[in-house]
Amino acid sequence: MAAKIMTIDANKATAYVAYAFSDVAAIYPITPSTSMAEQCDIWSVQGKKNLFGDTLIVSELQSEGGAAGAVHGSLQAGALTTTFTASQGLLLMIPNMYKIAGELLPTVFHVSARTIATHALSIYGDHSDVMACRQTGWAMLASNSVQEAHDYAVVAHLTTLKTRVPFLHFFDGFRTSHEIQKVEILENEDYLKLIDMKKVQEFRDRGLSCNKPVTRGSAQTPDVYFQAFEARNPFYENLADAVQETMNEVSKVTGRKLSTVEYYGAPDAERVIIAMGSIIKVTQATVDALIKKGEKVGVLAVHLFRPFPTAHLLKAMPSSVKSIAILDRCKELGSA
Repeated sequence: MAAKIMTIDANKATAYVAYAFSDVAAIYPITPSTSMAEQCDIWSVQGKKNLFGDTLIVSELQSEGGAAGAVHGSLQAGALTTTFTASQGLLLMIPNMYKIAGELLPTVFHVSARTIATHALSIYGDHSDVMACRQTGWAMLASNSVQEAHDYAVVAHLTTLKTRVPFLHFFDGFRTSHEIQKVEILENEDYLKLIDMKKVQEFRDRGLSCNKPVTRGSAQTPDVYFQAFEARNPFYENLADAVQETMNEVSKVTGRKLSTVEYYGAPDAERVIIAMGSIIKVTQATVDALIKKGEKVGVLAVHLFRPFPTAHLLKAMPSSVKSIAILDRCKELGSA
């Protein structure tokens, strides 16, 4: 089947995937993520079908905190649910994110990463919002281009169903979210080749029901609480490998190589940059120019930020490297 080519931005490329894999979207618009939710709402009104043959239920709440609470409740009921956000909006979702991860509820939040307002408000992109979510227990997957925003969104939705670990999929606000490129879009029939419907049914069967009452959200003393907390470890120990396995499956359909970490440059590089986000594409072009001049350089893109794929990174890094520069789009005042 010939690939469907569309000239769109990363927000719309991501919305295609989120719509297909979801029963419900609980939304509250915030720049620059707004058009993801708007597009899903438009498709819902038009009667577009998701891959389950249903129309997505889109509900706009009164704040991002309300949207996250609605996502949490919807997931507990057994409905595959998503949302879209950025910046302070994402921060308002953090309390529910801890609950969602603790209860091993599979979902994907799509974030067009944006600066958090401190001394002033800025609508442009850094990673200060997603970095505030590192301790929530969510897997974090970064896309560096418009095409990747589509492809890695698919990976996130598939892997969260397989592993029950929720995913935060992010890309740079405005720099990627509103960048218009030619993109190969997968259709519902492509997703159906990839999705494990058994896992979908298992998730739905765990939904709250009057016919099979269970207790959730209890209060526990430390001895019980930490036993349960530690019981979550196995879900994360092999998560990086599970993500890569899903990437390999998606690559077979798309013909595009996807990986948790992506090295580009000289095989005998002595100097390497490590980074995430839209900086990667321009750095790859710089690497090409420097290699032509005889420089031994490379760039390593981190796609899976949590859990950090240390073994994958070490395997991808050339053994000849003598110096590494890590470029971070987040400044933490008071850190070392």
